Amino acid sequence: MPRGDKSRYTDKQKRKAEHIEDGYEDRGVSKDEAERRAWATVNKESGGGKKSGSGRGKTGNHESSKKGGHKGGTSQSAERRSAAARKGWETRRKKER
Repeated sequence: MPRGDKSRYTDKQKRKAEHIEDGYEDRGVSKDEAERRAWATVNKESGGGKKSGSGRGKTGNHESSKKGGHKGGTSQSAERRSAAARKGWETRRKKER
């Protein structure tokens, strides 16, 4: 099987990769990069294509799908974070007296 051959993937894995690819393209990622990222996600979650042999099935980790392209951290703006820090500092200062 040459590199890049998708014949050993299940239909479900192929559908999943297509769906992920569409999501990346909607966010402005190029077609080639979206396809690369989609298959990388499928491979990470399911361990690659179909594998023969008894006991090869294992539950996949869907963490990368749940992340959905979101970066870590808070959704709060820098201004609100700064205001909250100031408010907390004022509160602590008043309680010290």
